Amino acid sequence: MDKLFDILHEDDELLVINKPADLVCHPTKGDQYSSLISRVRLHLGVDSKPHLVNRLDRETSGVTLVAKTAVVAGELGKLWEARVVQKEYVAIVHGHVREEHGLIDAPLGKDEQSIVAIKDCVRVDGAASQTEYSTERRFVRELPLPPSLSPADGARAGDRAGEGDFSLLRLLPRTGRKHQIRIHLSHIGHPIVGDKIYGGDVDLYLALVEGRLTDEQRVKLILPNHALHASALRFEWRGRAVEFRCEPEAWFREFVAC
Repeated sequence: MDKLFDILHEDDELLVINKPADLVCHPTKGDQYSSLISRVRLHLGVDSKPHLVNRLDRETSGVTLVAKTAVVAGELGKLWEARVVQKEYVAIVHGHVREEHGLIDAPLGKDEQSIVAIKDCVRVDGAASQTEYSTERRFVRELPLPPSLSPADGARAGDRAGEGDFSLLRLLPRTGRKHQIRIHLSHIGHPIVGDKIYGGDVDLYLALVEGRLTDEQRVKLILPNHALHASALRFEWRGRAVEFRCEPEAWFREFVAC
């Protein structure tokens, strides 16, 4: 590998990373490059004991904060518990979001009807959850042709499957529930592009984890990862306001810049 990750900031206490999409935060059975924390240990040295302060889903890219000691991790953890850390995300969703600004206020809990064990949902007895959003851009994008409609079937090479409506949203989660943004956006009828769990067909997720995702399913997903990026973290640290910010990956930017 050319590099372990993109470093946004580093000092004696903190390491701030732009986590790439399709990388888990915690160790797996893979090699030393297969998780973010294992790459952090490679960067800091074998005797290091880093702590991930915030964690992102595997396919979510963006600002990830690492504390270099347990003491620093504890201090930062108190900031997160006090809800004084402002987190900002950007997402590409299906459809044109009508409102310029809105607040999704919907409690979340386990989806007991789903065959996907990690799936949550909106439920009246769930934990209070709020996500604020603003619509940055609405656009139309040509969609790729499914493999089943090849030139041999009478379709011309370079044909498209039509056009799709999309919106770019900026999101400020007021709470930090598991999969909160993904569930909330799906709940209002605008799931994140590429979301394999909350996009409407959970078999896409099962196919991925079982290693049977077909080319046709990949075309259906449109993007290689779900289009959610943690763009900024803001909080008070050592007596001053700090902000860590980064841009989404190229595939995300290129899709929006159509």
